[in-house]
Amino acid sequence: MTTSMESLRARVHGAVIERGDETYDEARKVYNAMIDRRPRVIVRPANAGDVSAAVNFARDNDLELAIRGGAHSVPGFGTVDEGVVIDFVSMRGVRVDPVSRTARAEGGATWADFNAATGAFGLATTGGIISTTGVSGLTLGGGIGYLARGAGLSCDNLISADVVTADGRFLVANEHENADLFWALRGGGGNFGVVVSMEFRLHPVGEIYGGPMLFELDAATDLLRFYREFIADAPEQFGGFPAFQIAPPLPFIPENRVGEPFALFVACWSGPLSEAEQALKPLREVAPTVAEHVGPMPYPALNAAFDGLVPPGLQHYWKANFVTELTDEAIAAHLQHGPRLPALNSTVHIYPINGACHRVAPDATAFAYRDANFATVIAGMWPDAAQNVENIKWVRDYYDATAPLSEEGGYVNFMAGDDQDRVRANYRDNYDRLVEVKKRYDPDNLFHLNQNIKP
Repeated sequence: MTTSMESLRARVHGAVIERGDETYDEARKVYNAMIDRRPRVIVRPANAGDVSAAVNFARDNDLELAIRGGAHSVPGFGTVDEGVVIDFVSMRGVRVDPVSRTARAEGGATWADFNAATGAFGLATTGGIISTTGVSGLTLGGGIGYLARGAGLSCDNLISADVVTADGRFLVANEHENADLFWALRGGGGNFGVVVSMEFRLHPVGEIYGGPMLFELDAATDLLRFYREFIADAPEQFGGFPAFQIAPPLPFIPENRVGEPFALFVACWSGPLSEAEQALKPLREVAPTVAEHVGPMPYPALNAAFDGLVPPGLQHYWKANFVTELTDEAIAAHLQHGPRLPALNSTVHIYPINGACHRVAPDATAFAYRDANFATVIAGMWPDAAQNVENIKWVRDYYDATAPLSEEGGYVNFMAGDDQDRVRANYRDNYDRLVEVKKRYDPDNLFHLNQNIKP
């Protein structure tokens, strides 16, 4: 059975964009400029019925199907040559219920959209580090962010999801309905269906206290050793992390230091502001800062603080691992490669994932690494495609030096396109159960443009 393009257009209330259409070239662009693909059709749904029509069209015509939420997929999973793209750019609504402290976000909502809606009520849930990231994509992979130590991962705050499955059905997935699907969605990525909307639990988060602190490179060893010990039992309102970063041209950074690599610490204290200085005091005692921009600010402001460093159109290549112990040997490897950042946009972050993240059993959701203490991302990002070979080499060399000192698996949201052989390791003991859920909801692997769990 095949469905014609005319029939698709008749069934879809939103936009249906084909080659030759005036908006096609703009519509096919994704965040990572390294990815340049030409879909047969891009469907921009207005509702769940449009999603179902697009899924049916792809399946009935034996076409590959890509799902695009925030479009941030570094491997380019949000687009495909000669296939169908479901692009949620027209479905970005967020509805907040301040009484029940919940919010429902449509499939194309970004964390900027989410934070703007929830922040108006002094509420938030764990989002990412860049506010232009899609809510759905981040959550489906787990969802690591500033609030994770106190509030848990994004997926730990997921209450319910509306999903269109491979057979075009609309399902609700929560603890009571389609519970196996709900389990898999919390960390299993986009393997099981198209998420039309998600409902989240919210937490009281108004102003936080934090911001970036730049340290000289010769303090990096002390900084990482301090972080390793401090974060083990730090108050859970503390969600900061260390990084390596080339200093951008910002007013708080001395002009003569712009363009130099530094050890960075991004502080985030979400507890009472009256306790903030005391909470950051141990960090300040490690070494003097060269520059900093630290103080009280709305949580959405911190969540968007690095957006300017990662605009659409950069070249991206990332690698990642979970880390249980940040050993002295691992710190030495970071010191060898971290300061060699190839571009202003590139960075390395070492996120803490203990605290509330550890209070969820490893088999309670698809996100299996509940005993890991850190998630490291080596994010190679740069503007000039002519530098791809040498900059990709920097990421791979860095990864090769740190991977043997890390866990076998990593965070699926940070995986590269050439990491398909790591999928089983990323899920450890949960992998076989994920395969069973995949067999039930997507037996023909329609949803395979992802870190793929094969049925």
